[in-house]
Amino acid sequence: MTIREAKDIVREYRDRSAMSADEEFLYIEALEFLIEATKKTRWMVELGGYYYEEKKFDLALKYYEMADAYGDRWAPMGLGYIWYYGRTGEKDYKKAFEYYSRGAKNGYVQGYIKIADMYKNGYYVEKDFAKYAETVEEAYPQVSGSDDCFDPISEVCTRLARIRTQQGRNEEAAELYEEARECLAERLSINCFFGDLTVMKSTVEDLYALRGSTEEEPDLYDLYVLLQKPVRVRFRLEDETHEVAAVPEEDGSLAICLDGKWFRTIDDFFQKGQIGGDRLPVLYYEMEGFEVIPDGSNR
Repeated sequence: MTIREAKDIVREYRDRSAMSADEEFLYIEALEFLIEATKKTRWMVELGGYYYEEKKFDLALKYYEMADAYGDRWAPMGLGYIWYYGRTGEKDYKKAFEYYSRGAKNGYVQGYIKIADMYKNGYYVEKDFAKYAETVEEAYPQVSGSDDCFDPISEVCTRLARIRTQQGRNEEAAELYEEARECLAERLSINCFFGDLTVMKSTVEDLYALRGSTEEEPDLYDLYVLLQKPVRVRFRLEDETHEVAAVPEEDGSLAICLDGKWFRTIDDFFQKGQIGGDRLPVLYYEMEGFEVIPDGSNR
């Protein structure tokens, strides 16, 4: 394999919504070759990020630490996430704070946001809600108006929205949630990262808590709320009609059925649901005509 061949493989496979076992092997092999051949941290971070998304956190840690050792500016953020959330089985808020602080010094707004969270929650530092709110307020102008969905727009907007809710400024809060939702939808249409799905879920739930319902025709992500009770929802994709239903189980839980395929939970549905081999968030902008049928459905 040459460097050019390895780069071509990485470019071909990195943006696919799903890879076969053979494609995954080639993608990883190409990145490992590039890391060994070039020692460039971009490849270390990419492979670490791939393993993070695949929830293979020990391997993510390995490549983030490698990139950090070679001086990568973003790598401290990846390491901060691993230690903050205890992805490898152990939380270490001291390490997380130190890594996030380095990330913030390198110019990453995410670092400021996570440090703010640590002040809010009293992780490693003393609780200080005023410092938390001040940091979030300062971060918002840095991301507001950005047209790059991978900027931390949703991360800042959801936090500021909750602050506005506490201040009784509900309409401003709703507008911030909408800004976050739009950013997340675009981001997920490119990369179905499970962490962004988690944030989308809480964002939609918070919007419904403020407004009681959607102000417009529902779309894919309204299903996070709509499927919390027995219901059927039809929608169109290109010229075909599809149906998703929330169906009561004997234990009182709800199973989700999409076109005859069953999922244990709403989260399972969003993470694994596909149409024509493409994951649902990738198809977001092609879905239309969502119609809610509240009569429920029998399994």
